[in-house]
Order: sequence, then structure tokens, then C-alpha cells
Amino acid sequence: METFLDLMLLRFGLIAAGLVVLALIAFAVAVRFKRRGRLDELRRYADPVVRAGLRAAARRLDGGRR
Repeated sequence: METFLDLMLLRFGLIAAGLVVLALIAFAVAVRFKRRGRLDELRRYADPVVRAGLRAAARRLDGGRR
């Protein structure tokens, strides 16, 4: 049982570390675009993608209720 808990803790740690690395990369990209003055252009391209993702997530959550 202890081995299983150790593996689960290791898995959680790896997932958390991966999320932190992804967040740092996204932050670095945003800072780079901001310094080059292209952040507004990036927002214009990313906005439809984010909205579509949010709509899909909302449909998935509401799918069982309707």
C-alpha cells in the first residue's frame, strides 16, 4: 500500500511540475510579445480559440442536464 501511495504522490508531483513549467512558458511568451508590441495582435488571434474552447467546455458540462 505504501508503494502505491508513493507512486500516486510522485505522479501528482510530476503533473504539478508540468503545469508550473507550462505556465512559466506561457508567461515568458506573453512578456516577449508585450515587449515587441504584438500582444494585441496575439489577443486578436487567440480570442476566437479561447471562446470556442469555453463554449465546448460549457456544452460538455451542460450536456447531461438537458
